[in-house]
Amino acid sequence: MIFETRQRRFLAEINVIPLVDVVLVLLVIFMVTAPMLYRGMDINLPTSATNTIKPEIRAVLTIEKDQRLYLDKDQVSVDQLERKLRTLKTEHADVSLYLRADRDVPYGVVVQVMDGVKKAGIEKLGMVTDPTGPERITDNTAPAK
Repeated sequence: MIFETRQRRFLAEINVIPLVDVVLVLLVIFMVTAPMLYRGMDINLPTSATNTIKPEIRAVLTIEKDQRLYLDKDQVSVDQLERKLRTLKTEHADVSLYLRADRDVPYGVVVQVMDGVKKAGIEKLGMVTDPTGPERITDNTAPAK
């Protein structure tokens, strides 16, 4: 009888290829499911007949260099201004008005228009200006008129 003496070698290494496959599959699963997990709490909101949040209405009042008035894009006279602003105020109680006046418009005209806005009952009045910067600075050495 011949006895074969086989020397067996034990493989003591971890096969990493299936490990990498499993880790990549888990990574893909988490990447796909993570955005779906982010959501708010599920609650049943009560219903109401009236809307409590109303969008803010904004209007622009423009005074051009030749003292023409525009409410948004409609030309108005000084006499019509207060009446149109009152109707705008009655339609939308929380209206905001932005005043754009040319820098060459006399100060008295701007004050007269602002007075009409206040008489119409509009409380939110903003002044629109251009930002100053190096290209916006003009030569102020000319004598005052």
